[in-house]
Amino acid sequence: MFTQAQINQVSSFTGKLLRDRFGKGPESVYVSIGERGITLHIRNFIGPVEKFLLSKEEEQALRYTRELLMKSLLPELTIYLKNEIGLDVDEMFYDWGLHNATGIIVGLFQNAIQVSNYYEGQAEVHKQIALLTAKVQKEPERIDSWWINSRTLIVVREGLLILLEKELIGLGYENVLKTTKRKLEKRVFGQDNRIGELFGKELADVYVDWDLERDKGIVAYIFHS
Repeated sequence: MFTQAQINQVSSFTGKLLRDRFGKGPESVYVSIGERGITLHIRNFIGPVEKFLLSKEEEQALRYTRELLMKSLLPELTIYLKNEIGLDVDEMFYDWGLHNATGIIVGLFQNAIQVSNYYEGQAEVHKQIALLTAKVQKEPERIDSWWINSRTLIVVREGLLILLEKELIGLGYENVLKTTKRKLEKRVFGQDNRIGELFGKELADVYVDWDLERDKGIVAYIFHS
């Protein structure tokens, strides 16, 4: 069990890291820690230069810049979580909601305790996730999901890539592939409200990211409280 002081410590450290790398920190970093992972929900995070890029419809340039900076930031965050908080993070995922200046970092723990993640409605969630994923690529070979807090549902999908995607990765088009998949999946998942309806919740944001080498991806649903 983690104390509020430790959670505040992670929030402050993450905010400082973002400020040091990007020149402007977020308004807030809301941290949730569960048995399987950690989420850091970032709010009001966009600088003047990035606003200018968006105004000029240069979203791809903005995402590319953030991608470069996050590659240096995430290893430092991973080391901090292990040494200072005792969290052994194996994988990190992240995504941005550029329309509302939000973002999320999701860390999955190494050797996580394999407790039952069952919750009411889980089978229906997995069925809907499989259908939505199949619209974009193919049905996942494995789906796992859990609530990390009352507003955040984490979904992990494995076995997603089709042969064409694997070929593109091999040819060095990973960034193009991720950009295309991100726009398409966020549109498909964001326009579907059936998962929210299962729990009587209204969707606020949806984030997606992948570890293409492991053929694994996450979907993070954030609902209004």
